[in-house]
Formats: sequence, C-alpha cells, structure tokens
Amino acid sequence: MPIPFILGAIAIGSAAAGVGAGVKGLMNNSEANDINSLANSTIDTAKDNLDKARQATYYSLEALGREKIYVFDVSIKRFIEAFEKLKNVDISDSVGINEINKLKFDKAYFEELKECSLQVTSMLAGGIGGVGAGALAAFGAYSATMTFAAASTGTAIASLSGVAATNATLAFLGGGSLAAGGFGMAGGMAVLGGLVAGPALAIMGFVTLGASSKKLDDAYSNLAEANKISEELETLRVSTNFIRRRTQMFERLLIRVDSLYSEAIDNLEEVINQQGTNYSSYSEEAKKVVASNIKLTQTIKAILDTPILTDNGSISEESTKLLENCKL
Repeated sequence: MPIPFILGAIAIGSAAAGVGAGVKGLMNNSEANDINSLANSTIDTAKDNLDKARQATYYSLEALGREKIYVFDVSIKRFIEAFEKLKNVDISDSVGINEINKLKFDKAYFEELKECSLQVTSMLAGGIGGVGAGALAAFGAYSATMTFAAASTGTAIASLSGVAATNATLAFLGGGSLAAGGFGMAGGMAVLGGLVAGPALAIMGFVTLGASSKKLDDAYSNLAEANKISEELETLRVSTNFIRRRTQMFERLLIRVDSLYSEAIDNLEEVINQQGTNYSSYSEEAKKVVASNIKLTQTIKAILDTPILTDNGSISEESTKLLENCKL
C-alpha cells in the first residue's frame, strides 16, 4: 500500500479512537453527574427527615415544660394554700398511710414543694410568653426540683435558658435547619446518648473535577459516603423520635394525674369549708380526703422531678421505671 494511504488510514483510525474516547468520556461525565445527584438527594432526604423529627421532639419537650409550669402554678399552688390552713395534722392514723410513707411528706418536703411553686410564680411574672422556648424545653427534659435547686429566687428562667444553651442534646434538638447548617452548638459533640452529630452533619460538597474516569470513580465514592451519612442521620432520627414518644407519654401521664389531683383538691377545699381547719376533729372520711391529697401530691411531684433525659441525651432509667410504676 502506498505510504500516503497508510498515513491516511492511521489518521482515520486515530480520529475514530478519539471520537470513541470522547463519547465514553461524555458518558462517564453524565453517569458521574447522575450518581452525584443521587448522592446529594440521599443526604438531603435524610437531613429533611431528621429536621422534622428534631422539631417535633423539641415542640414536645416545650409542651411538657408548659404543662409542668401549669401544674405548679395552678394545682400545686391550690394544694399548698389549702394544706397550710390545716392545724394539728397527724397523718399517721390515716387510712392508706403505708402507701403515703413510701414517699416522705414532712416539713422539709412541703417547704421544697412550696419553694418550687414560688420559683414558677417568679418565672411567670411576665406571663408565659416571657418564658423562652429553650427554658420550656429544658424544664420539660429535666427534673423540676433539681433545676430550681440550681437557681436562686428570680433566676429560674436564666438557669433554664443556660441549660438549653449549653446542653448538647437540647442545642441539637432546638437548632436551626440542618440544610442551613443549623444544630446549635452540637457540631462534633456527642448527643442523644453518645451518638456523634458532628461527622454526620458536616455534609460534604461532592468533588466533580478531574478526568472523566476519575470523576466517575469519585462519584461512586461520593454515593457510598452519602449512604453512610444517611444511615447516621437515620440513627439520629430514630433516637430523636424515641425521645419525642417518651416526652408525650409523660405529658399524657401528667395531665391524667393532674385531673385526679384537681378533683382531690376540690374535695379538700370542701372539707375545710364544712369541717374547719382542725384536722384532729375531722371525720374519718375527711381524713381520707387529706390522705388522698398527700398521696397525689407525692405522685405528681415524682412525675415533675423525673428527668426524661440524662446529661448525655439518653432516655433516663428513672423515666422508664416511673412509667412502669404509674398505672392509673
């Protein structure tokens, strides 16, 4: 074959190979883009699902905190005002005293109850609107008595707000949208019982530079990483929903017990109106009313003082035991 024809054939072959490589490169680029889009979509969906769970859980903690405040400000305050009127109280001869003695009810207990009620009154000086969402959530999540013990009179809101701002779990639950880079101060910190939010929430920006073959390899790596991150976010979501369900169970329990408590206080006030304030002269039925009020006060305070969460964000054993024991 003449040399010019050989050179021409080589040129044509090279061109064809170049076109083939170009087509393959375009296909690689297209596939890489599709895979990267899937990776981003996978993470976005997981983030959105976690956002919804976080917000719902935080609202539940706020609702429980609001209910706790109501019980202190209304029911417990009514009981204190009625019980303080009584004279010569000796519950040792009351029916049901064995049940009452399972939980103490002495002067120190009563004064602690009264102090908590005063703290709530102080908190509400500016109305419920003056109690920030963070303070409400903290009050819902943790023990009422322990919270107030750390605060002097008039500083309860500041104390609760401080808990909300510095507690990793509450900061995580009450943070902004993950899509906007939110989650408060929890980045890189252990939340929800030791799960580390930081790595999962430091959402990567996918690399799409380089040769088409490398871009495709990178895309598959991105997808694998996206699936891993998505699984971590799903674990956080499940744990978050568990907290929400436990919080809602406590709120329902508190509402039910408070309904019984309110009726018992009505009965106590009626006894005082009809038989006066000298307990020693009360009929047996009237003494039963006093005993019933004490028992329900102990029960409702136990609910108020039981934390939903531990310091590291796990569901507390105390809350599990209380729910098992409180069968109305």
